[in-house]
Amino acid sequence: MRPGVSLTPAALCEMDRWFCVCVLLLGLQLGSSRAYDGSGYWPYTDDEDIRYTGVPWCAPVKVKHGQARCQTPHRERYENVLGTRCKIQCKRGYELQGSSEILCMATKLWSGKFTCREIRCPKLPMPSNGGYKCTDGSYYNSRCQFFCSPGYTLRGDRSATCQYSKTWSGGRSTCLDVDPPTIKCPSVKEKTAEPGKLTAKVTWDTPEGKDTADGILTDVDLKGKPPGTHFPEGNHKQSYTVYDRAGNKASCRFNVRVIVRRCTPLSVPENGWMKCDAAGDNYGATCQFRCLGGHELRGSAARVCQFNMEWSGIETSCAPLNINVGVRSAAALLDQFYEKRRLLIISAPTAANHYYRFQMTNLQHAQCGLDLRHVTVIEIVGTYPSQIGRIRHRLIPPGLALQLRLLLQLSQNSFNLLLLDKQGVDKHRYTYPITSAEIFSLIDVFPLRTEEAILQKEAGHSC
Repeated sequence: MRPGVSLTPAALCEMDRWFCVCVLLLGLQLGSSRAYDGSGYWPYTDDEDIRYTGVPWCAPVKVKHGQARCQTPHRERYENVLGTRCKIQCKRGYELQGSSEILCMATKLWSGKFTCREIRCPKLPMPSNGGYKCTDGSYYNSRCQFFCSPGYTLRGDRSATCQYSKTWSGGRSTCLDVDPPTIKCPSVKEKTAEPGKLTAKVTWDTPEGKDTADGILTDVDLKGKPPGTHFPEGNHKQSYTVYDRAGNKASCRFNVRVIVRRCTPLSVPENGWMKCDAAGDNYGATCQFRCLGGHELRGSAARVCQFNMEWSGIETSCAPLNINVGVRSAAALLDQFYEKRRLLIISAPTAANHYYRFQMTNLQHAQCGLDLRHVTVIEIVGTYPSQIGRIRHRLIPPGLALQLRLLLQLSQNSFNLLLLDKQGVDKHRYTYPITSAEIFSLIDVFPLRTEEAILQKEAGHSC
């Protein structure tokens, strides 16, 4: 090279190409020490045309949750040179919002904005009386499992999944109350009838049903007799039915058993009758006994069925009335009839007395009526010491017959008729004969006789 001659870089390059390469490489190295991706420093001025120099121009494209597929104008090394076009794609489960294609412009900016947002389905409707649990809320591929509150049953889809189309794969689910309520009836009730009764009062607490769903019952129906009722003897079936608001029902059953303790039935004594209250053989029942005319009661006049199902007292019988005519006094003779028999005493001076004969003839056909009214006829005929007395076929000694006349103030010289009640009270006296019908009319108005007549009618005793 000649002194005083200056050469331009282009001339130097023409002279020595290897020198030019070295200078360019040195310049790039010095420039790159300050200009690098993201540093904000750019080595070229705005008036320089570097559109096709293959160096970065726009900011690098970064797609969160996706990727960019870019195409440079001349297949440059960098994908953010001027004129580069990038197509934005999101990962599965994400959707693109904004521009799907961007261009690196001369302003060093990309032509559009974009973002990949996770796909989200609308909120699932909450089933009444139930709910759901999801693996990832309402986002893509989240799986929601439906469940129901206790007492309710799931109907429809058991689960739903958020799909790419922003719709759920299911969700038509409801919770229905299909389970019946529960109810527990009282245990079997057994009750013994009270004394003298054939029924027993049975009480219990009304069972409270329980609904497995909302706990509300609409009705509780009882089929049978309500608590506190007097139940008759035997087994009685009862049931309760409950309903919930959904119309489901449940029932339970129980028995009420009433026991009547009973004694062995008593039989009516021969020549007598028996009257019992209640059922006649149940616990507390009382049986009363009476004997027909001419018979006296032996044993207990009344017997009661006890709790141990045994009868109180002694077995009852009706024995023929046995009058002892060998007593020493008239009072002792009359005492044998006390509270047992009424006495019709007929006194006449002789057996030929026409009043006496008429009276006895009239009474011959009235023996049934006399026995029905518990009347015993005593005859005293004659005068002392030849007078005799008679009670039916039994003779009364003359001395005892005389005492009777004196005690009862009966004349031995004229006809007398005397009616005594069961307490030995002088009720009526006559000096002339009367018919059996008149005698019966007199006796039938006695207070004690009224009760006797009722009992005889119930027993079916009549002439």
